[in-house]
Amino acid sequence: MRIRIAAALSAVAATALLLSGCAGAGSPSASPTPSASSSCLLNAKPGKASDAVKVDGEGKDLKVTVPADADVDSATTPQRTVLKKGDGKDVKSGDLVSVQYRIVAAADSSVLDSSSRGVDDQLPVLLDPQQQSLFVAALECQPLGTSVVLALPGKVLGEGQKAIVVYAQSTKKLPTAATGTAAAPVDGMPTVKLAKDGAPEITIPKTDPPTETKISLLKTGDGPTVASGDYVIVQYRGVTWADGKEFDSSWKRGAPAQFQTTGVVTGFKKALEGQKVGSQVLAVIPPADGYGAQAQGSIPANSTLVFVVDILGTVPAAPAQ
Repeated sequence: MRIRIAAALSAVAATALLLSGCAGAGSPSASPTPSASSSCLLNAKPGKASDAVKVDGEGKDLKVTVPADADVDSATTPQRTVLKKGDGKDVKSGDLVSVQYRIVAAADSSVLDSSSRGVDDQLPVLLDPQQQSLFVAALECQPLGTSVVLALPGKVLGEGQKAIVVYAQSTKKLPTAATGTAAAPVDGMPTVKLAKDGAPEITIPKTDPPTETKISLLKTGDGPTVASGDYVIVQYRGVTWADGKEFDSSWKRGAPAQFQTTGVVTGFKKALEGQKVGSQVLAVIPPADGYGAQAQGSIPANSTLVFVVDILGTVPAAPAQ
């Protein structure tokens, strides 16, 4: 399910896809990067529509009901009502947080998407205004632990869109580097040294590159397993085997990235799927599983690629509506 808050966030240059991350066009860097900022992008205020929404139950039994007289579509801007104030630090754009949420149709309260497919009815959310602007609008500038109702009239979602209501609660801030147990290095693979913030320094061995994709674990996580088609949240650095030069890095951009496992090159997909959240993966990807004979930006043709990837979260794709 893809929706845009076209009018609502355009004023702050944050129009974006709301629910699921974009599938990259073959490279992790194809996904837009979060723009971390301490300022509020929207900071929606309460109104008649958001105040009227009822939230009952807890956990997987939590239910959101939109009364007929809420008339969400009569609103001219998004409305946000705080149900319960948290006691953590303010959540801001660029944060990685665990979220419990329900997204329902304003017309009949039918559930369009929810966090119920996650562990403990929660899913990791990277508050990237370019991909997750719905959750940025719902949670920004409120303390961690806050629960809110966000009412969005159809007119701010785009032409022909139906009004929706979002319940969301940020529950905890998640680490932005792999936290798994260190694993023994594998002979013949590049060596990796981590900076204090977790950013990897990669040293290429003085040998010929492998002709098949090679994957080893630097850290072994114990979180959910990444499945094919999941939207993953990662930190990564990529260099070329030939000269060790960096061609892409989420660390350098200052925030994690998110993309679908089916939207990246074959070797990177192999490095992600089947791994657990919290793991750090080292992958050596020959041209056949990378970009082949085609140059890609600063990557020369026929390059063997080396990635170190910290897997921070994984989100199963939402069921088709």
